[in-house]
Amino acid sequence: MASIGNDPGGRRRILFVDTDGKRPTIRLGKMSKRQAEAIKVRVEHLIAAKISGTAPDDETSRWVANLDDVLQGRLAKVRLIPKRDSATLGAFLVAYINSRTDVAPNTVKKYRSTEKEMVSHFGAGRLLRNISLGDADKWRRALKQPAKGKPRGENTVRKHIAVAKVFFTSAVRDGLIDSNPFADQVATIQPNPEKFYFLSLDDSKKVFDACPDQEWRLIFALCRFGGLRCPSEHLELTWDDVDWENSKLRVHSPKTKRHPGGVMRMVPIFPELRPYLEAAFEAAPEGSTRIIRKYRTDSSNWRTGFGRIIDRAGLDHWPKPFQNLRSTRQTELEDVFPSHVVTAWMGNTTKVARKHYLQVHDGHFAKAAQIPAQHLHESPRSTLQSIQATNTKTPVLQGLAGECELMHTCLVAEAGLEPARGFPPTGF
Repeated sequence: MASIGNDPGGRRRILFVDTDGKRPTIRLGKMSKRQAEAIKVRVEHLIAAKISGTAPDDETSRWVANLDDVLQGRLAKVRLIPKRDSATLGAFLVAYINSRTDVAPNTVKKYRSTEKEMVSHFGAGRLLRNISLGDADKWRRALKQPAKGKPRGENTVRKHIAVAKVFFTSAVRDGLIDSNPFADQVATIQPNPEKFYFLSLDDSKKVFDACPDQEWRLIFALCRFGGLRCPSEHLELTWDDVDWENSKLRVHSPKTKRHPGGVMRMVPIFPELRPYLEAAFEAAPEGSTRIIRKYRTDSSNWRTGFGRIIDRAGLDHWPKPFQNLRSTRQTELEDVFPSHVVTAWMGNTTKVARKHYLQVHDGHFAKAAQIPAQHLHESPRSTLQSIQATNTKTPVLQGLAGECELMHTCLVAEAGLEPARGFPPTGF
């Protein structure tokens, strides 16, 4: 009478033929086959009761009574059971978040944060159907109020609104409510130039000098010169991901893995990054696989630790400390390479880069002051070559590449860069 469908990622669904000949679907989310089979048995009892026009047996009725709001709503949507008066906000949010085993851990953290804000404002026992368009407006205004004495930015408010939209869209799809009260709320994240920060090479050297150990220097190098998302992409790295011979690093991205082509990307082992990788490889114990071994903690601890490093470096704290390192690197690379190449390395899009990453910094003004009017219509590469040709001396920044190394003035290795002696090449 009913069958189980298997979807990617271990998600299940139940399909059956209704009394009107239609073939509705009940989405179960991610669960084992045995769990799905148990639900299918109960669904078949409900179908039989519907066909015969009788009440379900006592055991099935007790099962229905103990269902969470999400599955109850899905059964009500396909008309196997009557709708409850309404689901409560607290119970619905707990059940929904627990069902989202397909999203990244950081996404779950965002869900939990918005859950806390909504329950604090509306109350856990508030019925979903009793949250109106006006209530959504009032919650938005409440989110703008300072929290713990600190003002909230507009983008923080928008992030909570975006998650609330996800929650209530699911409630609509499950048949728990008829419409989403947050549907017309503005939630698009806007760029905030005031939070851009470009970390110069001079200040980068100060940070390297302030790092407490070799692994923190590698963490910082992967952010500042590799452009990796921190800490999620750092923690995924293994030594099998390093192709020494071809100067490539395979980066796995938990954030984009659900998008086509977003599971992994290849990043050059830039000359500025390579010494730190080599030093970590030499220090790694025999048989170790993870590149980052010592600091396998959550992002809050990394942020706190990095804050102490910035203090020791004698620098002022800048906004979004890790993201602005990635932004700094993308801005540098865009000055040299085509956008489609840089975004492939960074794992984002041209639209996202222009909106949230690319900066105008003092180096652009200094460079522009050197370009004569006759060079304005030349390509950026030829213009830079003309300027460099007129320079009598090219400065070399010492100290960023580690002991007995020089910071390369180029941003990416020239073709044919050989691996350091003693490092076995690893092909993909």
